[in-house]
Amino acid sequence: MVQVVSLGVTVSSRIEERLSRGELNQAQVADYRDFLKEIDRLFLHDSIIVHNPYTHWFQAGVATDAELKHFIRQFSVFSNQFLLAALLKAINAPTLQQSRASREILLNELGVIYRKVKDTGNGELVVTELDREREGDPELVSTEGTVDGGICRFRAAHFEWLVKVAEGLGMSFAEIGKRKHGSLSTLHFCDELQRLYGSEDPQIAEGASFAVENWAAAGFWQELEDGLFHIKQSRHPHLPVAFFTWHNRVEAQHAGHTVEELESVYFQPDFDRLKFIQGGREILDAIAVFWTGLDRDRLSTLD
Repeated sequence: MVQVVSLGVTVSSRIEERLSRGELNQAQVADYRDFLKEIDRLFLHDSIIVHNPYTHWFQAGVATDAELKHFIRQFSVFSNQFLLAALLKAINAPTLQQSRASREILLNELGVIYRKVKDTGNGELVVTELDREREGDPELVSTEGTVDGGICRFRAAHFEWLVKVAEGLGMSFAEIGKRKHGSLSTLHFCDELQRLYGSEDPQIAEGASFAVENWAAAGFWQELEDGLFHIKQSRHPHLPVAFFTWHNRVEAQHAGHTVEELESVYFQPDFDRLKFIQGGREILDAIAVFWTGLDRDRLSTLD
């Protein structure tokens, strides 16, 4: 069973500091704590997060080449079509800060490399240069920092990493990533990402974003990585899997950012708890459709 990333009942030190400064009162913090419990129950204990039958099966590394190719093709459609949802999220962001946060994800997806930021000790933040040999290699490229001032490399685009995986299985660029390659369940997920994650309603979008990033941090990447390493060791020794290992490392950071985003909007007068929950619940349903579709496909005969 997947280890669930749980928010629990503890508010962050950032909230405690705002309380001590008088920016928030005890009643507001108590209300926020209750809300965290609610989304922990409704989001992070959703069945597709707690136990995903497909990724649990995949983890054993028993997928045939036909099953593996089908998985990569469907995952490539989701990965490539996610760019549209991420662009909509940036376009529809209600504040400049949220726009920048959305663009961080989108530009990194497109190949702008994260540059690490360090504190000099005198209150200044300095962005360090990446070593040239790290640029674009998912096994080495940083999972932390900012794209601001970063270097764009075509081969650092996440989809290009996935192309390498496909090529390792004898598939070409033309065989992956397009809508025409997607099953009905995959395309439903892609369309729901655009509708919810990229929603013009900031409350819906925030809830969907929170659910998506915490789903991604809850363990499915580890199950995929485990399964691929089994396959790599048993029959495809040259299969590049760094697309999956890089995402497995970075997703906890993304989930942490969604908590900061929630803190920034929750105490605003126009925050709508019901819409936030609606966005999260509906995108989790779409995620379940995607994985259930893959599980159904594996139980049938693949061409």
